[in-house]
Amino acid sequence: MQMEQIVALCKRRGFLFQSSEIYGGLNGFWDYGPLGVLLKRNVKDAWWNDMITSHNELVISNGAPGTYDMTGLDSSIIMHPQVWKCSGHYDLFHDYMVDCRESKKRYRYDHVIGRFVTAKKRGEDGKPSTEIRIFVTTIETENTQSALEDAALKFFALRKKDTETLKWEGTIQSIATLPDFNEVLAPDAKHIGTLTQPREFNLMFKTIIGALGNDDDAAFLRPETAQGIFVNFKNVCDCMRVRVPFGIAQVGKSFRNEITPRNFTFRSREFEQMEIEFFCHPSQSAEWYKYWRDYRFAWYIKLGLANERLQLREHNADELSHYSCGTADIEYQFPFLPQGEYGELEGIAHRGDFDLRSHIEGKLVKEGEQLVLEKLPNNQPKYRGSGKDLSYYDDLTKERYIPHVIEPSAGADRATLAFLCEAYNVDSVPDEKGQLQERVYLKFHPRIAPIKVAVFPLVKKDGMPEAATEIYSELKKNFSAFYDDKGAVGRRYRRQDEIGTPFCVTIDGQTLQDETITLRDRDSLKQIRLKKNELVTELKNRL
Repeated sequence: MQMEQIVALCKRRGFLFQSSEIYGGLNGFWDYGPLGVLLKRNVKDAWWNDMITSHNELVISNGAPGTYDMTGLDSSIIMHPQVWKCSGHYDLFHDYMVDCRESKKRYRYDHVIGRFVTAKKRGEDGKPSTEIRIFVTTIETENTQSALEDAALKFFALRKKDTETLKWEGTIQSIATLPDFNEVLAPDAKHIGTLTQPREFNLMFKTIIGALGNDDDAAFLRPETAQGIFVNFKNVCDCMRVRVPFGIAQVGKSFRNEITPRNFTFRSREFEQMEIEFFCHPSQSAEWYKYWRDYRFAWYIKLGLANERLQLREHNADELSHYSCGTADIEYQFPFLPQGEYGELEGIAHRGDFDLRSHIEGKLVKEGEQLVLEKLPNNQPKYRGSGKDLSYYDDLTKERYIPHVIEPSAGADRATLAFLCEAYNVDSVPDEKGQLQERVYLKFHPRIAPIKVAVFPLVKKDGMPEAATEIYSELKKNFSAFYDDKGAVGRRYRRQDEIGTPFCVTIDGQTLQDETITLRDRDSLKQIRLKKNELVTELKNRL
């Protein structure tokens, strides 16, 4: 229920809109409204400031003080097709999908989950027939078991009061664990056995460069920002004179043709990433991996995500990508997930030297336990790399090597969604008549709040609007501010609470006498009087 309320608030208050809504919308694409674009920009700015602009020195575990440089990049969305062949995306970047022959809907194979259930199906005469055992399925929801019960009741033509007659077996599992689909009731289907066998579906968006439009002109929208960093590794080294260890950061759009985009902005076809590729000496890569894993986890807590709703989960060996020496996910308990389950916010991967080496030589494939260059029968590379030297030469130690890479990869959209979900609060406050009323407010950390301060004249007369406008103009030089003189001041407070504004300033009759104003705190509701010439300093301290 809470997720539905959050989605409704986002539409009502201008955080998020369905893309192309007036034409019925486009699944998997979202538009950020006036407040949403401010919130997301603040999240990205906080990430860029903390990770790149103002990072600190550290001490690594061997006791030697270590410093590192950080710099930025903005690579193109469409790159040379060979980039994706050598990176492995062209052949390996796919999900498995299944189709329902009855409903004509398509599902991602590992997203269809369910349980075996046995019950007596009612016939057209309304009388129960013999018992039938089926595997009833749904797409993961906030209350998956309830969704399965509804689907089972509909299939067996039973009423809600007959729920206790359903005989459930085992626990909820994926259809990927089933040997065949003959007993499977697909989501939105009325008959069993309507699912096709799973097949591969490449997630990259294909496009055409140039006017001819043949296969030779095919290219792809990038599915990640990382490869733009790897192919520019040497350029950055040469122009910035950075020394290993150092990181290159990038914020930008990526595109994945998701089979079943869902859960609001959590899984979209167009999304924005905040990625770092951190290059380090192979002998120190394990320590840097631990450093970035812990540093990124602490960042979310610092910006307001509750520790009890976050977890840092190391991948098991069977989960690791073919190139990965270790991966950890920072996960959050989104309200649209079943109770106790987590969704990925960010992945921190130890990628070894896979990426730089593959762009030097060509596409690497697994042969036994080793990654080797894929060859044609004549022993020529099947996918040619750039042939460029992307190794690093240390002029102090006289050592040449291919750096290892640690990749903290965060989703700007998922982070924004997590901060929205975490900020959503409901309490009771007295209205003008002293009666308790429900108050919805977004408890954003001040750094990411879309509007920092709102300015209200108490009434629209007696010189108060003029005084309020003067203060508002001064505040706008320092903060994102909002001016509102419409309606009762109590309702104006509630509107600002609902969009997460930390502070409100009210100008009243006393302001015109002694030049003091009222400053109200969103969370505590406490109000203080202070001189208007002290306001900017006070807000800077509090923000």
